[in-house]
Amino acid sequence: MLVSLQLKNFVIVDELDLHFAEGLTVLTGETGAGKSIVLDALGLLLGDRADAALLRHGSERAELAAEFDLANCAAAQQWLVDNELIGDEAGHLLLRRTLDAAGKSRAFINGVPATLAQLKALGELLVDIHGQHAHQQLLRPDTQRAVLDGYAGAQALASELAHTFRGWQRADAELLEAERNASTFAAEGERLQWQVDEVAALGLAAEEWPALSAEHARLHHAASLIAGVNGALTTLADGDENCQSWLGSTTHVLSDLADVDPALAEANELLAATDAQLAETVQALRRYADRLELDPERLAEVEARMDAIWRTARKYRVEPERLPGLLADWQARLAELGGVGGVNALRERRDALARHYYTLATQLTARRQTAAGVLAAAVTQEMRPLALADSRFEIALTPAGPSAHGLEGVEFRVAHGDAEARDMARIVSGGELSRISLALQVIVSGLSGVPTLVFDEVDVGIGGRVAEIVGRLLAGLGQVRQVLCITHLPQVAACGSHHFVVSKSRGDAGIVSAVTPLTTAERVEEIARMLGGVEITETTRRHAAELLGHA
Repeated sequence: MLVSLQLKNFVIVDELDLHFAEGLTVLTGETGAGKSIVLDALGLLLGDRADAALLRHGSERAELAAEFDLANCAAAQQWLVDNELIGDEAGHLLLRRTLDAAGKSRAFINGVPATLAQLKALGELLVDIHGQHAHQQLLRPDTQRAVLDGYAGAQALASELAHTFRGWQRADAELLEAERNASTFAAEGERLQWQVDEVAALGLAAEEWPALSAEHARLHHAASLIAGVNGALTTLADGDENCQSWLGSTTHVLSDLADVDPALAEANELLAATDAQLAETVQALRRYADRLELDPERLAEVEARMDAIWRTARKYRVEPERLPGLLADWQARLAELGGVGGVNALRERRDALARHYYTLATQLTARRQTAAGVLAAAVTQEMRPLALADSRFEIALTPAGPSAHGLEGVEFRVAHGDAEARDMARIVSGGELSRISLALQVIVSGLSGVPTLVFDEVDVGIGGRVAEIVGRLLAGLGQVRQVLCITHLPQVAACGSHHFVVSKSRGDAGIVSAVTPLTTAERVEEIARMLGGVEITETTRRHAAELLGHA
């Protein structure tokens, strides 16, 4: 869960240090006070793109940091292990983001530089944010389909289906192209097959040519190498007058002289070291000479092999070392043309992908059908206390042609009273849509393993008794998840276990936003403000205290 959030020079925040706890935390404040700043900061720390406009006016650098406790988030812990970003303290996570006036941003996970993609991937395991326009997005078919697939636990299946569909379409396009150009493709395929067979027959490994070249140079110059090494050994050790004997006698004389005059000790030591190095050199030359021999038969074999490779390379106008890569390119193109089977092979590949697609699509349809009824019943149940007692939520699966999304469309429908259910986008009002969206979010969020849920004014369009029910609903969700809710409703704010108020003031440094935790007495005043507006009376305060008491 989110433990703390620190901001510095961010938008209109000078410096801010917030600490969060379990349960439902509400954030309230006057319109325009900057309640969304906390949400914006959290979004940046979870991978949103940065903008220099988010930097506080007159500042050169903004800094944001968030600390998370991962004790109940095994998925995030495993992600950190897999990406080698585990911190010094197990179960602890620190995210940090900086932004400068030039618009450059840097991100860190447990002190290690990280990419935005890494922040986003990790963020999806930590926080689930429901924006204030989520109810409008719910009208989009792709959102409805994603909600149902998420509830059915079929995201991986849907992703594989989409991937298979795209492969099927590509294979179908290749087949059509091959059929239109059958004679041309057949000729190209035959030519490529002949070239592949010829070069593959060489059996040329990627590193063989450099190795052959080195061996050929050694074998070709074996006589001169043998003569040169033997001459060196004669000079250094084997001749009647050789360096080793001269150096040995000189070392013996100098050693005796050093006993007489210690000033010669340094020269004696240097000469002794030279004698030792000369001995090592002689040993290395003898070992080399033992391995070196004239081998005309092997030289002939190497030259024959190199000649065969050279002839093939010249034929295709490439350097010998490029032949293995050229062979790989030809084989890839041959595979695109369907190999030796040509059009028939392409057709078989296309048909195999189509069969696999329909297998996956049938499985996905079954998962969706099962989940649709269960989810619709659950949403209908949640809608009843939200002033939608006579309404019914349904999920229709409408048959459609094969697509990347399956064999059916997903449509959310609502029925009022005994009327037939119709497309939700056509018959629900804005307030009804907001409440249905909230019911859906609560159900889906309650099933996810994400430890922290953020609701940004998702209670728009409701009030009175329904608002109180929404507050209790969010508080109930806070029993199993950490919930942060930005709200303008006093009934929802009263249900929070913890309460922050966001305020804005003008000082010497300009407009500054502050976020302050409230005591019980201060909560009464804030909720009274939300209830009564400009003038707060004792009656309003009693009403606020009553709301808190009921909550």
